[in-house]
This record gives sequence, structure tokens and C-alpha cells, in this order.
Amino acid sequence: METQLEHSEKTQPPPVPVAIGRPPQASAWRRARHSLLRARWPIVAIIILLIATLFAVFGPQVSPKDPNRQNLMLRLTAPFTRDEAGAMDFPLGTDALGRDVLSRLIYGARVSLAVGVTAVVIGGFLGTSLGMMAGYFGGKIDDMIMRIADIQLAFPFILLTIMVLVVLGPGVVNLVLVLGIGQWVTYARIARGQTISHREKEYVEAARCIGARHWQIMFKSIFPNIVAPLIVIASFNVASVILAEASLSFLGLGVPPTVPTWGGMLAESRDQLLGGSWWLAVFPGLAIMLTVLALNILGDWVRDFLDPRLRGVGF
Repeated sequence: METQLEHSEKTQPPPVPVAIGRPPQASAWRRARHSLLRARWPIVAIIILLIATLFAVFGPQVSPKDPNRQNLMLRLTAPFTRDEAGAMDFPLGTDALGRDVLSRLIYGARVSLAVGVTAVVIGGFLGTSLGMMAGYFGGKIDDMIMRIADIQLAFPFILLTIMVLVVLGPGVVNLVLVLGIGQWVTYARIARGQTISHREKEYVEAARCIGARHWQIMFKSIFPNIVAPLIVIASFNVASVILAEASLSFLGLGVPPTVPTWGGMLAESRDQLLGGSWWLAVFPGLAIMLTVLALNILGDWVRDFLDPRLRGVGF
């Protein structure tokens, strides 16, 4: 006679196989790839940014000539001009001092992208840290940080930058510091608002109950939940910083004239435009426009991709 245990084992239905889902990271990569293929334009933007990044990183290797080498005998050579042997030594022409425009464009990508990315990293780190402190602790700390932000916003950014650079002098380091410090207010306001909305939630209370310290709660519990809007703002800020660097270099307040920059090339082309040397302004202008446009398109895609309300609508 079967025991009751054996009878229950026989009557129990067979186990249903459970499908093991993809890891969260694999699912996120799959969703990102599907979103890129669906949107298409962000793929073009990524290609443009990859080309600019390769020029910036491997500038000395891919540059055909020394960007500062002068040859007055070949000054203002038009683009695509071939010599007697049929060779094209200067595909994009030369400037008023006989320097290769293509080489200067390649080297200019190094300054523009380096300044843009570094300034955004500095401003993002400083602003996010101060904003999270203001939102988490509140009280006098919040009032002090936000009043400093209000004072900075009371001054026009470009005028404040020009004033500081006139005092400190032109240079890549000074330019990065000024542009980076000038970006922190945006990150601080967003981080503060997001931290205020998260600091009283259950997972934060649970972290407090197990004895987590304040910095652990802020940067290990709250920060991963507020990083999405900060990434979106950073993608747009890189474009705005590149434009600011080009504007300051155009005014002669960015980097020294011996360092090739896109804004400096535009400034040097002013005296040659009336003489018909259109390429001196067109090519650096196109480089700035395509880079900023690619960053804005990629920023739009990042915003839509990280928006949880759009995850079921083709993303």
C-alpha cells in the first residue's frame, strides 16, 4: 500500500519549465540597437562623432602635413587644386600663410572635443555633487548652494567668461576651467530637484535603517536613479561648450593663436572672404555645424531612449 507521501508525489503535476530571460544589460543593449535602427539619424550622428573622435585622438598620425608649417609661395591655394604632376597636395586648400587647411581642421578637432568633453565632465561632477547635497540635506546648505547658483545666473555667461579669460589670459586649461565651472548650475538644479523627490522613498529609508552613511545613500542609492536626465543634459552641453569655445577662439580669447582651432580658423578667414577665399570659412564652419548637429541629434535620441514613458513605443 502506497504511503500518503508517495501518493502526493504521483498526483503532483509535472514542473512547468521556466524561461530564463535575458540579462538586464543584454536587454538594454538589444533595445538600444533596435531604437538606433528604427531612428536611423542617430546612426549618422554616431558616425560623424566617431570620425571627429578619430581625428582628435590620432591627429598626428592621420594629418597629411604639419598644421603650422608655412609656405607663402602656396598661400591661398584653392581646394582640389592639382600640381603639374597631377597630385593634390592640399585637398582643402591653404590659408593666407600657406598652411594646409585639412591638417588644421584635423588638429582643431582635438581642441574642440577635448574642451567640450572635459568642461562638461567638470561641470557635471561639480554641479551634481552640490545639487545632491542641497537636495539631500536641505536647510542652510540648500539655501547657500542655490543662492550661489542664482548669483551666477544673474550674469550673462559669455560676458562672465570673457571677463575671466581677460584676467587669467588665454589658454586651454583656463578655457576648460571657465567653461566647466560655468556649466555646474544646470546640473545642480536638476540633481537637487531629483534628489528631493527621491530622498523620502522606501529604498532610501531602508538604506538608513541598515546604517548606511549619507554619502553612501546619495551616491549608491539615489544617484543611479537620477543619472538619466543628467546624461541627457550632458549630451546637449557638449555641443553648447564647443560653440562657446569656437566663439571665444573667434574673439581671440580661447587658446593661443599657434594652436589650431575651428573658431580660430574662422577668425583668420575674416580678412580673406572679400578676396574670394571662401574655403577658409566654409570648411571650419561645416566642421562646427556637423559636430554640433550630430551631438544634438544624439542627445535627442538619448532623451527618448531613457524616457520610461516611450519604452513601449518603438524604443
